Amino acid sequence: MIVFITGAFVHHSCWDDWRTFFQDRGYDSIAPPWPNKDASPETLRNRHPDAAIASTRLHLLIDHFEGIVRKLPVKPVLVGHSIGGLIVQILLQRGLGSCGVAIHPVPPQGIFTLSTSFLRSGWGALGFFTSTRKTYLMSFSAWQYAFTNGMDCDSQKEAYYKYAIPESKLVVRDTISSAAKINFENPHAPLLITSGSTDHSIPASLNYSNYRKYRKSNSVTDYREFEGRNHFVLGQPSWREDAGFIHDWLQKHASH
Repeated sequence: MIVFITGAFVHHSCWDDWRTFFQDRGYDSIAPPWPNKDASPETLRNRHPDAAIASTRLHLLIDHFEGIVRKLPVKPVLVGHSIGGLIVQILLQRGLGSCGVAIHPVPPQGIFTLSTSFLRSGWGALGFFTSTRKTYLMSFSAWQYAFTNGMDCDSQKEAYYKYAIPESKLVVRDTISSAAKINFENPHAPLLITSGSTDHSIPASLNYSNYRKYRKSNSVTDYREFEGRNHFVLGQPSWREDAGFIHDWLQKHASH
């Protein structure tokens, strides 16, 4: 059983092809929506600014997914992207999950970079000097830079209208707070962290620093950087290669 955990700014349907890929290889799976996001991307965009989504906090989101995981009959594999990857790391720290995969994860508290692309990608979502009672909806130009850089314009537009949704500014801010704290020296279930060489939002250097923090944990922690992957890694044409690598890694470390 795999629990796919979605990141910020995108709809949980971004996992649909991944779920089919792993189902064909023997894995049951679920990809639960975030609270207040169980509607189509178009419906959610039409609700913007949405006070219910705007109130989402990271600790509540983590508890939401912990509740889902604890109700399952087996300890699942956890696979998350971006903030979902951070949640995977935190849930593994809580002893949940047979193993975990963090795809281009937002780094835990204390791991930071002054990379121009990282600061430019995240500044609008942090929403400083704006009301936190209103959601942040990424503009198409921001989407082009932060998520789909390097793709042709038609593909960027298709991805935007298919997946982009409003987000809580508070949940983004919480990723640099104690809610995102990891005790890296603690033992944990096997963990794979992946990164992309062209990811503007979460540069590969951040993911590598995240991985290196676990070096004293005495637990299986692996790292893989993929060439040419942006932050829309789940929907790039190369996604099958990434999923195949993750599948092979899971065959070594997970039961299903």
